[in-house]
Amino acid sequence: MRQFAGMGTPAQTNQRYKFLLEKGQTGLSVAFDNPTLYGRDSDHALAVGEVGKTGVAVDTTADMERLFHDIPLDKVSTSMTINAPAAWIFTMFLANAENQHIPFDRLRGTLQNDILKEYIAQKEWIFPPEPHLRLITDLMAFCADHVPQWNTISISGYHIREAGSTAAQELAFTLADGFTYVEHAVRAGLDIDDFAPRLSFFFNSHLDFFEEIAKLRAARRIWARRMKEKYHAKNPRSWLCRFHVQTAGCSLAAQQPEINIVRTALEALAGVLGGCQSLHTNSMDEALALPSEKAVEIALRTQQIIAFESGAANVIDPLGGSYYIEKLTDELEEEAEKYFQKIDELGGMVRAIEQGFCQREITRAAYEYQIALSRRRKVLVGVNQFINEGEILEIPVLEIDESVERDQVEYLHEIKQERDNSAVQHRLEALEKAAAGTGNLIPHLLECSRVQATEGEISDALIKVFGEYREQPFY
Repeated sequence: MRQFAGMGTPAQTNQRYKFLLEKGQTGLSVAFDNPTLYGRDSDHALAVGEVGKTGVAVDTTADMERLFHDIPLDKVSTSMTINAPAAWIFTMFLANAENQHIPFDRLRGTLQNDILKEYIAQKEWIFPPEPHLRLITDLMAFCADHVPQWNTISISGYHIREAGSTAAQELAFTLADGFTYVEHAVRAGLDIDDFAPRLSFFFNSHLDFFEEIAKLRAARRIWARRMKEKYHAKNPRSWLCRFHVQTAGCSLAAQQPEINIVRTALEALAGVLGGCQSLHTNSMDEALALPSEKAVEIALRTQQIIAFESGAANVIDPLGGSYYIEKLTDELEEEAEKYFQKIDELGGMVRAIEQGFCQREITRAAYEYQIALSRRRKVLVGVNQFINEGEILEIPVLEIDESVERDQVEYLHEIKQERDNSAVQHRLEALEKAAAGTGNLIPHLLECSRVQATEGEISDALIKVFGEYREQPFY
């Protein structure tokens, strides 16, 4: 069970973590704010008005220390929603573990670290694809040796679906991203059975109950077959498509927000029946703001009812053998294979992304879905049918005070004044030199994190070597 708790300053988020742990939470998820996701410090000109608004701000290892204050890192599983700067945000986490005197091999959790879906859907990147892929394979190699319980990448279809894709597109593009990471790691000299058991996936669970179950079943079948037959993995754990499911934020409505609880419950049940290993349930106020504590508690209790009262988690693949589920699974698998063939014809997933293939497919699907809603060929309760005229919203909405940004920026400036700036400069120069070579960059990033180099300083050092990515317009 996981619930996102990140918002505001690290100290504020720390209190929210403790609230969730008291409520019976077994894992923590860190959602970072927009400046952090883009590799920018909280005092960057483009961070104004964004700090702490969509997640927690993390600029240095000192913020990681505040974020996990009095939370023993070897006693919780931590999931981090971070991609472009994932490698150095993770080394800040590792540096904090060292400060807690916790060995790396006792740390458990998952790093999203999926850059390809950023180019496809979420649009938060820093470098061109190849340097990002290098960082991902470097992290796979480092964790295989030093952080063996950590899932180094969570290959994500969630954001692809939130951008408007169909279930088949989410399935195909997510797995194609996964195949690309495997191929890059193998080309970098890694043994597939050394890193593949720690790969995991992150899928959306949308409103079509049976289709979502079939999608997740198809994902497991396709992944196992490819890992055995194409990539020749020998370890059965390498064949497993282990995945986290989050209910669909884009399916929730601002109108009649209480009925989002029902939508979320059905989506969560589909995820469980489809075989998820972990689950996040969105809150009823998802369409309005970051969740209030009451909304978070209801979402968590929804998971607990499914887990401990429904019996749905007591059997593997409970709908296997159903003629309808089996038919849907076969159809989705066939659609995914057609996409794989097209991607191969375009030269692989990176070339397909650069040519805008995936982006155009999703745009078309999103447009068609919206047309179906506007013409009432598809019903969304409370939005285009069963509307409460003159509805007055009574849901309390969480608001992030402007003082959050001011406090975070002040704290960042304090850290810059108190740290050893000559050591920071030395480590950043060593990182830049290493980036120009071919060695593993994670040890250099860890050294930067140990001396409180900021996220933005690390990003800037790497940009000098890798450059910045600019997406071309697609029509």
